[in-house]
Amino acid sequence: MIRLRGAGCRFGAHEALGELDLTVHAGERVAVLGTSGAGKSTLLALVNGSLEPTTGSVEAFGENSAHLTAPRRRLVQRRIGSVSQDLALIEQVRVVHNVNAGRLGRWSTTRALASLIWPHSLDVVRDALERVDLGWGEPVSSLDPVRAARVLGLLGASPTGRTLVVSLHQPALAREHCTRVVGLRQGRIVLDLPAGDATDEALSYDLYELV
Repeated sequence: MIRLRGAGCRFGAHEALGELDLTVHAGERVAVLGTSGAGKSTLLALVNGSLEPTTGSVEAFGENSAHLTAPRRRLVQRRIGSVSQDLALIEQVRVVHNVNAGRLGRWSTTRALASLIWPHSLDVVRDALERVDLGWGEPVSSLDPVRAARVLGLLGASPTGRTLVVSLHQPALAREHCTRVVGLRQGRIVLDLPAGDATDEALSYDLYELV
């Protein structure tokens, strides 16, 4: 599904990620753990194609991102959904439009523009909000632990066996909802093991105490 081969990322003199080798297979649910600044966000940006590595390569669905034409890149990225840790909401428009924004890549330009006046897929939007207990209410800046667990449960319980790569700070959520844990420290992978083996003691020693 996703393969990094010696993929690294630098921003000027700062090395955000070392040269990583990582393969994520179809249907896996991978939790990426590590302290702030360990490289989790940069790794996810490489995975979803929003960032190109400065060294090495990233393959998605068997295609090297560096060799894709712009139209082909858009087709590949349409198969990768992303949920940012930031809200990334458009405050000037209604909740329904913000929810529908995730569907724009599948709509024609005409349909997307028309939806700003007559919102499409209202039943789909309502169902999505109610599944995370938000109904038609105001968007919130962060999720409480109960809703966070519910969202991970919904993502992990996809009937089509979608692959999940998620950045987490809570080992308990990783063990409950993921099948594998990848630990980053200072831009490098320091552990990669089944989620059930990711004990608090192992994570504390490998990820948090010896920074």
